[in-house]
Amino acid sequence: MRLPVTLVLLSCITLLVGCANPRLLVVGQSTEADARARLGGPTETRVDRNGDRLWAYTTGPVGFETHLVRFGPDGKVKEVTQLLTEDQLAKVVPGKTTKSEVRELLGPPTDEATLLAGLTWWWRYARYGIQPGYLVVSFNPDGTVRESIAIIDLSADREN
Repeated sequence: MRLPVTLVLLSCITLLVGCANPRLLVVGQSTEADARARLGGPTETRVDRNGDRLWAYTTGPVGFETHLVRFGPDGKVKEVTQLLTEDQLAKVVPGKTTKSEVRELLGPPTDEATLLAGLTWWWRYARYGIQPGYLVVSFNPDGTVRESIAIIDLSADREN
């Protein structure tokens, strides 16, 4: 009797997780209202220099993804981007990139601390979508990046 109940619960959870996938938004068709209906409220919102509205959807602190949904002036989706990748981290330039630019590139950090290297932000991410790790950025006193690195967590247990 317990097995059918468990299967029903797992099916419902799978459906809910599938419905909350930013990749289901259709570029040029989906609207802000569609995004709110499918994904809920964004973790963070801002407006870029061009007037586009940017909504960040994070799965942290335990998740591995941050999606940025870009809306044009017409309120329709222009782009959906997964921010937590090594390609995005490669755009972070030590001595040049600022804290605000890092936040634009990688979204809100999972956590931050002040270490010997200075202010340090990190994000959980999954290399190739499977290997858990962290993107780590430390800052100089002037607010520019001191160092950035991707760290693979070989001891991580993704079941926790």
